[in-house]
Amino acid sequence: MTDPRHAHPRPGPAEGTHLRQIKTYVLRAGRMGPGQERALEVLGPQFLLPYTPGQTFDAAAAFGRVAPLILEIGFGMGDATAHIAAVRPGDNFLCCEVHEPGVGALLKRIGEQGLGNIRILAHDAVEVVDHMLAEASLDGIHIFFPDPWHKKKHHKRRLIQPPLVARLATRLRPGGILHCATDWQPYAEQMRDVLGAEPLLVNTAADRADGFAPKPDYRPLTKFENRGLRLGHGVWDLVFRRV
Repeated sequence: MTDPRHAHPRPGPAEGTHLRQIKTYVLRAGRMGPGQERALEVLGPQFLLPYTPGQTFDAAAAFGRVAPLILEIGFGMGDATAHIAAVRPGDNFLCCEVHEPGVGALLKRIGEQGLGNIRILAHDAVEVVDHMLAEASLDGIHIFFPDPWHKKKHHKRRLIQPPLVARLATRLRPGGILHCATDWQPYAEQMRDVLGAEPLLVNTAADRADGFAPKPDYRPLTKFENRGLRLGHGVWDLVFRRV
Protein backbone atom coordinates (compact mmCIF):
# COMPACT_ATOMS: atom_id res chain seq x y z
CA MET A 1 0.00 0.00 0.00
CA THR A 2 1.29 3.45 -0.84
CA ASP A 3 2.10 5.40 2.35
CA PRO A 4 2.68 9.15 1.77
CA ARG A 5 5.09 9.23 4.69
CA HIS A 6 7.39 6.67 3.13
CA ALA A 7 6.67 6.55 -0.60
CA HIS A 8 8.86 9.58 -1.26
CA PRO A 9 11.69 9.82 1.32
CA ARG A 10 12.56 13.36 2.32
CA PRO A 11 16.07 14.21 1.17
CA GLY A 12 18.43 16.00 3.48
CA PRO A 13 18.82 19.76 3.14
CA ALA A 14 21.25 21.10 0.60
CA GLU A 15 24.46 22.58 1.91
CA GLY A 16 23.84 26.09 3.16
CA THR A 17 20.08 25.58 3.47
CA HIS A 18 18.60 27.28 6.55
CA LEU A 19 16.66 24.79 8.64
CA ARG A 20 13.27 26.05 9.78
CA GLN A 21 13.26 25.03 13.43
CA ILE A 22 9.81 26.20 14.48
CA LYS A 23 7.00 23.97 13.22
CA THR A 24 3.54 25.45 12.77
CA TYR A 25 1.85 22.09 13.28
CA VAL A 26 2.07 18.93 15.35
CA LEU A 27 1.48 15.47 13.93
CA ARG A 28 -1.74 14.32 15.55
CA ALA A 29 -2.33 10.67 16.25
CA GLY A 30 -5.12 9.23 14.18
CA ARG A 31 -6.15 5.98 12.61
CA MET A 32 -7.28 5.55 9.06
CA GLY A 33 -10.55 3.82 8.33
CA PRO A 34 -10.74 1.03 5.77
CA GLY A 35 -12.22 3.39 3.17
CA GLN A 36 -9.35 5.82 3.60
CA GLU A 37 -6.80 3.02 3.43
CA ARG A 38 -8.40 1.69 0.27
CA ALA A 39 -8.41 5.17 -1.29
CA LEU A 40 -4.74 5.61 -0.42
CA GLU A 41 -3.89 2.30 -2.05
CA VAL A 42 -6.02 2.72 -5.18
CA LEU A 43 -5.93 6.47 -5.80
CA GLY A 44 -2.65 7.44 -4.17
CA PRO A 45 -0.51 6.58 -7.20
CA GLN A 46 -2.60 8.90 -9.38
CA PHE A 47 -3.26 11.86 -7.07
CA LEU A 48 -0.31 11.89 -4.63
CA LEU A 49 2.75 13.85 -5.78
CA PRO A 50 6.31 13.52 -4.50
CA TYR A 51 8.14 16.27 -2.67
CA THR A 52 10.98 17.21 -5.02
CA PRO A 53 13.05 20.07 -3.55
CA GLY A 54 14.98 21.96 -6.16
CA GLN A 55 12.73 20.76 -8.96
CA THR A 56 10.20 23.41 -9.95
CA PHE A 57 6.64 22.13 -9.86
CA ASP A 58 5.24 21.54 -13.35
CA ALA A 59 1.49 22.06 -12.99
CA ALA A 60 0.67 21.21 -16.60
CA ALA A 61 2.41 17.86 -16.28
CA ALA A 62 0.88 17.10 -12.87
CA PHE A 63 -2.70 17.90 -13.90
CA GLY A 64 -2.54 17.13 -17.59
CA ARG A 65 -3.85 20.56 -18.50
CA VAL A 66 -3.14 24.27 -18.18
CA ALA A 67 -5.51 26.00 -15.75
CA PRO A 68 -5.39 28.48 -12.86
CA LEU A 69 -3.42 26.94 -9.98
CA ILE A 70 -4.57 27.24 -6.37
CA LEU A 71 -2.38 26.15 -3.45
CA GLU A 72 -4.19 24.96 -0.32
CA ILE A 73 -2.16 24.82 2.87
CA GLY A 74 -3.49 22.32 5.41
CA PHE A 75 -6.80 20.83 4.26
CA GLY A 76 -7.64 18.79 7.36
CA MET A 77 -10.04 16.03 6.36
CA GLY A 78 -10.65 17.58 2.94
CA ASP A 79 -14.34 18.52 3.24
CA ALA A 80 -13.93 22.11 2.07
CA THR A 81 -11.28 21.14 -0.47
CA ALA A 82 -13.53 18.66 -2.23
CA HIS A 83 -16.45 21.09 -2.22
CA ILE A 84 -14.39 23.94 -3.69
CA ALA A 85 -12.82 21.70 -6.34
CA ALA A 86 -16.31 20.54 -7.36
CA VAL A 87 -17.75 24.04 -7.70
CA ARG A 88 -14.61 25.35 -9.45
CA PRO A 89 -13.85 22.62 -12.01
CA GLY A 90 -11.87 25.03 -14.18
CA ASP A 91 -9.18 25.46 -11.51
CA ASN A 92 -6.37 23.12 -10.45
CA PHE A 93 -5.83 22.59 -6.72
CA LEU A 94 -2.45 21.65 -5.26
CA CYS A 95 -3.20 20.62 -1.68
CA CYS A 96 -0.68 20.14 1.12
CA GLU A 97 -1.39 18.17 4.30
CA VAL A 98 0.91 16.26 6.64
CA HIS A 99 -1.71 14.17 8.47
CA GLU A 100 -2.21 10.76 6.86
CA PRO A 101 -5.89 10.29 7.84
CA GLY A 102 -6.71 13.60 6.16
CA VAL A 103 -4.85 12.57 3.03
CA GLY A 104 -6.79 9.31 2.94
CA ALA A 105 -10.08 11.12 3.54
CA LEU A 106 -9.53 13.55 0.68
CA LEU A 107 -8.51 10.73 -1.67
CA LYS A 108 -11.74 8.95 -0.73
CA ARG A 109 -13.74 12.06 -1.63
CA ILE A 110 -11.86 12.39 -4.90
CA GLY A 111 -12.95 8.89 -5.81
CA GLU A 112 -16.54 9.30 -4.65
CA GLN A 113 -17.04 12.63 -6.43
CA GLY A 114 -14.93 11.93 -9.50
CA LEU A 115 -12.71 14.97 -8.93
CA GLY A 116 -9.86 15.26 -11.39
CA ASN A 117 -8.59 18.72 -10.48
CA ILE A 118 -6.88 17.92 -7.15
CA ARG A 119 -3.32 16.79 -6.52
CA ILE A 120 -1.96 16.16 -3.02
CA LEU A 121 1.50 16.72 -1.57
CA ALA A 122 1.73 14.95 1.80
CA HIS A 123 4.46 17.27 2.98
CA ASP A 124 5.08 20.46 4.95
CA ALA A 125 3.57 23.22 2.81
CA VAL A 126 6.19 25.78 3.85
CA GLU A 127 8.93 23.58 2.43
CA VAL A 128 6.87 23.06 -0.73
CA VAL A 129 6.57 26.83 -1.13
CA ASP A 130 10.26 27.38 -0.50
CA HIS A 131 11.68 24.57 -2.62
CA MET A 132 9.16 23.67 -5.34
CA LEU A 133 7.05 26.69 -6.32
CA ALA A 134 8.35 29.34 -8.68
CA GLU A 135 7.59 33.01 -8.26
CA ALA A 136 4.33 34.15 -9.90
CA SER A 137 3.22 30.55 -10.42
CA LEU A 138 -0.01 30.61 -8.36
CA ASP A 139 -3.39 32.17 -9.03
CA GLY A 140 -4.59 31.67 -5.48
CA ILE A 141 -3.67 30.43 -2.01
CA HIS A 142 -6.19 29.05 0.51
CA ILE A 143 -5.38 28.79 4.23
CA PHE A 144 -8.50 27.80 6.14
CA PHE A 145 -8.58 27.47 9.93
CA PRO A 146 -4.86 27.05 10.65
CA ASP A 147 -3.97 26.16 14.22
CA PRO A 148 -4.40 29.38 16.23
CA TRP A 149 -1.90 28.35 18.91
CA HIS A 150 -3.92 30.09 21.60
CA LYS A 151 -1.24 30.45 24.27
CA LYS A 152 0.92 33.54 23.97
CA LYS A 153 4.13 31.53 24.33
CA HIS A 154 3.09 29.54 21.25
CA HIS A 155 2.23 32.50 19.00
CA LYS A 156 5.61 32.11 17.29
CA ARG A 157 4.25 28.82 15.89
CA ARG A 158 1.39 30.50 14.04
CA LEU A 159 1.58 29.99 10.31
CA ILE A 160 0.73 33.55 9.30
CA GLN A 161 3.93 35.46 10.03
CA PRO A 162 5.60 38.24 7.99
CA PRO A 163 8.44 36.14 6.50
CA LEU A 164 6.12 33.45 5.15
CA VAL A 165 3.54 35.96 3.92
CA ALA A 166 6.27 37.76 1.98
CA ARG A 167 7.25 34.49 0.30
CA LEU A 168 3.64 33.55 -0.42
CA ALA A 169 3.05 36.93 -2.02
CA THR A 170 5.93 36.40 -4.44
CA ARG A 171 4.47 33.04 -5.51
CA LEU A 172 1.20 34.71 -6.53
CA ARG A 173 0.75 36.16 -9.98
CA PRO A 174 -0.38 39.81 -10.09
CA GLY A 175 -4.10 39.71 -9.35
CA GLY A 176 -3.81 36.39 -7.50
CA ILE A 177 -5.80 35.93 -4.29
CA LEU A 178 -4.65 34.92 -0.81
CA HIS A 179 -7.70 33.78 1.16
CA CYS A 180 -7.43 32.96 4.87
CA ALA A 181 -10.16 32.09 7.35
CA THR A 182 -10.14 31.53 11.11
CA ASP A 183 -12.62 31.17 13.95
CA TRP A 184 -10.29 32.73 16.54
CA GLN A 185 -10.67 36.49 16.63
CA PRO A 186 -7.24 37.39 18.08
CA TYR A 187 -5.61 35.34 15.31
CA ALA A 188 -7.89 36.95 12.73
CA GLU A 189 -6.74 40.37 13.88
CA GLN A 190 -3.09 39.31 13.74
CA MET A 191 -3.61 37.88 10.25
CA ARG A 192 -5.21 41.13 9.11
CA ASP A 193 -2.29 43.15 10.47
CA VAL A 194 0.40 40.88 9.04
CA LEU A 195 -1.23 40.61 5.61
CA GLY A 196 -1.93 44.34 5.59
CA ALA A 197 1.73 45.11 6.21
CA GLU A 198 2.88 43.14 3.16
CA PRO A 199 3.52 45.67 0.34
CA LEU A 200 2.73 43.14 -2.41
CA LEU A 201 -0.79 42.54 -1.07
CA VAL A 202 -3.88 44.73 -0.92
CA ASN A 203 -6.94 44.04 1.23
CA THR A 204 -10.04 43.53 -0.92
CA ALA A 205 -12.13 44.51 2.12
CA ALA A 206 -10.24 47.73 2.83
CA ASP A 207 -13.50 49.67 2.52
CA ARG A 208 -15.02 47.73 5.41
CA ALA A 209 -14.53 49.15 8.90
CA ASP A 210 -13.03 45.96 10.31
CA GLY A 211 -11.06 44.96 7.21
CA PHE A 212 -12.58 41.48 7.07
CA ALA A 213 -14.18 40.15 3.90
CA PRO A 214 -17.60 38.55 3.46
CA LYS A 215 -17.32 34.78 3.15
CA PRO A 216 -16.79 33.98 -0.53
CA ASP A 217 -19.53 31.75 -1.94
CA TYR A 218 -17.10 28.99 -2.87
CA ARG A 219 -15.96 28.39 0.73
CA PRO A 220 -18.46 26.07 2.43
CA LEU A 221 -19.42 26.17 6.07
CA THR A 222 -17.65 23.29 7.85
CA LYS A 223 -19.44 21.25 10.50
CA PHE A 224 -17.26 22.88 13.16
CA GLU A 225 -18.03 26.32 11.77
CA ASN A 226 -21.76 25.61 11.78
CA ARG A 227 -21.54 24.46 15.37
CA GLY A 228 -19.56 27.54 16.32
CA LEU A 229 -22.03 29.86 14.64
CA ARG A 230 -24.88 28.20 16.53
CA LEU A 231 -22.96 28.90 19.74
CA GLY A 232 -22.46 32.52 18.75
CA HIS A 233 -18.82 32.19 17.72
CA GLY A 234 -17.56 34.24 14.81
CA VAL A 235 -15.64 33.31 11.69
CA TRP A 236 -13.41 35.80 9.91
CA ASP A 237 -12.36 35.71 6.25
CA LEU A 238 -9.43 37.68 4.88
CA VAL A 239 -9.09 38.08 1.13
CA PHE A 240 -6.00 39.87 -0.16
CA ARG A 241 -4.97 40.46 -3.77
CA ARG A 242 -1.45 40.49 -5.17
CA VAL A 243 -0.66 43.85 -6.73
